[in-house]
Amino acid sequence: MSLHHHIQTYLDHLTATGRETGLQVTAYHHGELILDTVAGHADQQGRAVTPDTPFFAFSIGKGLTGAAIHHLADHGHLDDDLHLADVWPEFAQHGKDTITLRHVLTHSAGLPTLPTDTTPDDLTDWHHMCHLLADAHPTWEPGTRHGYHAWTYSWLTGETIRRATGRTLSQILDEDIATPLGIRGELLFGVPDSDQPRLAVLEDHGWADAFTHLSQYAPNVAAASPPGVRPDATLGNNPAILRADIPAVGTVTARAAARLYSALLTGELITPDRLKTATTTAVHGTDWTFGGPSAFTLGFGVIDDTWIGYDGSGGSIAAMAPAHGLALAATKNALSYTDDDPMDTIRRMVLDAVTR
Repeated sequence: MSLHHHIQTYLDHLTATGRETGLQVTAYHHGELILDTVAGHADQQGRAVTPDTPFFAFSIGKGLTGAAIHHLADHGHLDDDLHLADVWPEFAQHGKDTITLRHVLTHSAGLPTLPTDTTPDDLTDWHHMCHLLADAHPTWEPGTRHGYHAWTYSWLTGETIRRATGRTLSQILDEDIATPLGIRGELLFGVPDSDQPRLAVLEDHGWADAFTHLSQYAPNVAAASPPGVRPDATLGNNPAILRADIPAVGTVTARAAARLYSALLTGELITPDRLKTATTTAVHGTDWTFGGPSAFTLGFGVIDDTWIGYDGSGGSIAAMAPAHGLALAATKNALSYTDDDPMDTIRRMVLDAVTR
């Protein structure tokens, strides 16, 4: 049985049983497309998922941001050890003059928290969020530990890049990455109103309850994602959030996200030396935000011994397995959390197919 048939059968089963609503899965092996399949519906009206249906996905945007920053650094436009305050002077307040881009990319800057009353409107106000972070006090001494910067990653990276280069991360993603790779309009931080009807509509399949439980078990999660801006279907369907430039999250197709990770592996976007930097674990240990173990490279999460990239809250994934030359993305609109995660199964099925 071919990989395509194997995965298609599994996706059709997931949607037929109601476990999932709509899905896309794409994979590249050593730069060659080996899988590009879809199943199910983009919304409750029965609109079919197609390969060009964009899905909003929490945290996957951090991988897009990491790729853009590595591309800029590789072309001499940035330095990993740039002090944010060197280009963003007002950020130096309260001892933050020592914080570098490296700290931000490894979630060790000490600025993961947001005010408890943060609202979706706040997240869409770029200047408000930048002022908030410029005035913030670090939770720990930068560089001494790490903790997932769920939302603040957006403005710590985005404002630094804007000040250093004169361009936004959205512009860089579009002009330097998506357009040259032939996937323009499928890797987005902000989605224009005219394109929003194309998007898959998110649904809650138990994720909201799971996140509530997680916030009670690991209270620092609520400090990083306060009640008003929890990563759930309601927030992910909010037109203002979709429209806004928030580089910690993103709207993608699986084929575009997989294409980006493949381009990282093949040298189309970065050099082999830069790829080594991007895929080498830089920090590991107990994560302040989640309370459990986590690890990060410079710009990406270490998912496990094989995969590097980001899993989005509720299920979507975009990652690479450098040792195998494998890039994979899978999007979904039914946000869920279960012990037998279908995304883990898909990741294992694709890896098995190229290593057997």
